[in-house]
Amino acid sequence: MMKPFESFLAPTLEEYIAYRRNLGYTEKGLRQCLSYLDRYLQAKQVWFGAFSASFFLDFRATLKQNPRTVNGIMSTVHGFFQYLQRIGYCDQNPLLDIPPVRELHFIPFVFSPQQIELLLKGLQNRLRKTEKYFLKDLAEYTAIVLLARCGLRISESTRLLLSHFRPQEATIYIEKTKFKKDRLIPVPRSVIKEIENYLAVRRSLVSEDQLPYLFICGKQKRLTRTQLYPTFNRAVKDMGLDQAKKVYANTVFGRPTPHSLRHSFAINTLKRIKQKGKSHQNALPILAAYMGHRQYRDTAVYLKVIDAQQRLELLSYARSRGRS
Repeated sequence: MMKPFESFLAPTLEEYIAYRRNLGYTEKGLRQCLSYLDRYLQAKQVWFGAFSASFFLDFRATLKQNPRTVNGIMSTVHGFFQYLQRIGYCDQNPLLDIPPVRELHFIPFVFSPQQIELLLKGLQNRLRKTEKYFLKDLAEYTAIVLLARCGLRISESTRLLLSHFRPQEATIYIEKTKFKKDRLIPVPRSVIKEIENYLAVRRSLVSEDQLPYLFICGKQKRLTRTQLYPTFNRAVKDMGLDQAKKVYANTVFGRPTPHSLRHSFAINTLKRIKQKGKSHQNALPILAAYMGHRQYRDTAVYLKVIDAQQRLELLSYARSRGRS
């Protein structure tokens, strides 16, 4: 539970959140962004007369997050003041002419197809064969297979229900994704076999299992996303790929994370399409629907990096520019 608002605008902030909630928007991110404004107002002890562009430039200067997050917070505050203007609380929006902070370009870590095979093989080799740990380790491995082979988000993988897996159709139903969208995706036969193998082990080790979730780590214990991170990180370290995030000039090169498998799925898919002599642009709407993007231009960002080798070349170039 987040701390309640405390500034003089606290009641109005709550009204705005309720207004957005009634329109169907989620509350968590909105409340978190507005809490920065609320704390700043509380610290400054100001009233409406203090609101100006310079006041909000000073507010922005207190935000220590990355530029993209800062822009998200400022955009949320801008929307709040649009609401205040609409209901007559203020004559104009003081954030109207404040430009966004220049954002850094982000280049994700990209696993090559060969590295993905090595990663999954390493996870297999780490499966502990004792009854206490085998189901948990196998569930983690199989959940990560879905990230690597189907491009699922980590939360989508761990929230799957047993009823979402449809082996006869070779599909998985993904419900209430990041953008509150449902989708039904085809799954490679090799992945179907991995899931069926996991379920066979589950049935043999867990009696009277009443959990509706697909991936569990013990009797009446659901597998959570936080359990996947250390498992993934150990496998990456075994491969010698563990590395920190790197920033050169205005470009951030991401470190390997479970979400990197989703990036890599998209990038490697586009690379295979290119190798077959087919059009990237024609494939983007289909890939966007498969991955659950709101619009296919969100998927188009993967065209900036088309494979792991190109990412290494970009990183090498950025390093050389940083030394010059």
